[in-house]
Amino acid sequence: MKAITPQINEFSAVGINHWKADVALRERFSLSMEEKQAYLEDARIIGLRDVIIITTCNRTEIFARTTSPGILVELLVKHSDGELEEFDDFGFQHAGEDAVRHLLRVAVGLDAQILGDLQIIKQVKEAYECAHSLGMVDAIMHRLMQFVLRTHKRSRTETELASGAATTAYAAVQFARKKLKSLSKKNILLVGTGKIGKITCKNLISMGARNVVLLNRNRQRAESLGDRFQLPVAGLENINHEIGKADLVIVATGADRPVIRREQLSGLEGSNRKVVMLDLSVPRNIDPELEHHPNVELVNMDRLSDTTDEAFKRREENIPKVEKIIDEEILNFRVWLSEQKVVPTIRALSDKLHDIRSREIEKFRTKIPDEALGDVDHLTKRIVNKIMAHSIDHLKENHEAPEEITRLVHSMFKLEPESPVDK
Repeated sequence: MKAITPQINEFSAVGINHWKADVALRERFSLSMEEKQAYLEDARIIGLRDVIIITTCNRTEIFARTTSPGILVELLVKHSDGELEEFDDFGFQHAGEDAVRHLLRVAVGLDAQILGDLQIIKQVKEAYECAHSLGMVDAIMHRLMQFVLRTHKRSRTETELASGAATTAYAAVQFARKKLKSLSKKNILLVGTGKIGKITCKNLISMGARNVVLLNRNRQRAESLGDRFQLPVAGLENINHEIGKADLVIVATGADRPVIRREQLSGLEGSNRKVVMLDLSVPRNIDPELEHHPNVELVNMDRLSDTTDEAFKRREENIPKVEKIIDEEILNFRVWLSEQKVVPTIRALSDKLHDIRSREIEKFRTKIPDEALGDVDHLTKRIVNKIMAHSIDHLKENHEAPEEITRLVHSMFKLEPESPVDK
């Protein structure tokens, strides 16, 4: 039976992101952890494998080894609040090499709102680990992720794509500093001390903020960050008071609904004070209706950018170098996929040689002194492995036209017929 080998045209990518969809639409297509798990379970039931779901404040994207991207879209619509018509208008579908290229561009930060985003690779890893923990990653996707990680590493070590700060949190604080002229004398409330909150806090301090109050649903987590930067912590019950005296409020929590609504603004009622509020969350954590509040200037993810930053210009100059690295790694992945054509023959030859070795040792076992048996076993394994190493090199060198060479090997060693590799 002819071996079935993986092809790059088997991959698909679908999703919705900041390039075409505003924050309100991205919010409807966002997936909670429970919804991601339900998506992957449904994918398993219908026979899909190698499926990862990347969710960030700017994107919800699914990458999978399937030639039916439509089913990925259907599952996304099923498990989110988005509509199919909305996806058709604002979403994307990529197939084959374009899908693989998109994954690599996302991972290195070329497709990010903040060019070279330092956080996105962590989010890609988390997506992979989530799928892997649920048994939705097979050998092909595992190997592709190795190419993804290598591409990211090369983009950092061989180019200046990582020059300067490149995160959403950095862009948010930079925006606030420009808006408020200076942060040193401003009262700042940071709501949320998770991953994004911690980075935001660090950026606030590095850009001169001195009067920062931390607030988190889990007070212990807020106190841990407060101890690190010598910052005060407020309880959730004090949020109205803290907002009432703040010049800047930054919200970055993982809540699935707004944590700041009009009722939290009682401390501003009747005053002429204006507070800038930055919402770094999707789903949004500040009620969008507050955009019309006379005391609030509400800024969501879509207004953040680092395109005026000098560091951005340096990163932008490196885009061609990173694209070249992506081209090289896609070619390397194509070669690896092609080499899988000869893997069944390599496996069959290895099994055959080791079987011959074991049977010959067993035949002469009574003639070999017990004290020498270990050395003989070790020596014969080394001989077989040496033969296999040369055979593997030769088979892989001929991976683009393997039929003749594999037929010859099968005939010479009387190997069993090839069986399909895992699909």
